[in-house]
Amino acid sequence: MTIEKLNHSLGSVSFMPQAIHVTAGNHAAPKSQRGLDQYETPPCAIEALLQVEPMPKGVWEPCCGAGNIVAALKAHGHRVVANDLVIDGDDFLLRHKAPPDVKAILTNPPFSLAANFIRHGLKLVPEVIVLERIQFLESEARAGLFDAGKLVRIHVFRNRVPRMHRADWGGRRVSPAMMLAWFVFDRDHDGSRPELDWIRC
Repeated sequence: MTIEKLNHSLGSVSFMPQAIHVTAGNHAAPKSQRGLDQYETPPCAIEALLQVEPMPKGVWEPCCGAGNIVAALKAHGHRVVANDLVIDGDDFLLRHKAPPDVKAILTNPPFSLAANFIRHGLKLVPEVIVLERIQFLESEARAGLFDAGKLVRIHVFRNRVPRMHRADWGGRRVSPAMMLAWFVFDRDHDGSRPELDWIRC
């Protein structure tokens, strides 16, 4: 999808000439088949978050894909800057500063890059919110991320979020198999233990 087509479908959304990796969600397939990990975020998952999590006016979505998160934010009155590797070809992890007037990142990054994405994002904006599997809490490789004391809240879905199939998937549509949660990181957090609550898609 071109920037022009995406702008037309989403209205007056600002697209910067930088990007990252497209949205992720279901990593059951081999990496060779997953390509750029383009798994669109179900609208109900975004709406559930926006009902419980305060969000600044300016938000950056650097893995926008077809624009589900962008559309939901815009519908709630937010000004959105959106990027995607497929659209503009640049890498978020190489960005040295955030777009003007954005204070948060809200996205669904590739699982294999999520920890690096969060660390880098917190250098650019005060708040980073990502959709990930609950298993994201596991792994010694990510322990430093959580031990840094910047995780503020975890919004866990009580029910299974609709399955996120690859954008080019032509096979059988299957039932959801993953437990998902929104992880909210704040670089100014005081290090206290994160709050846990439940939401429903």
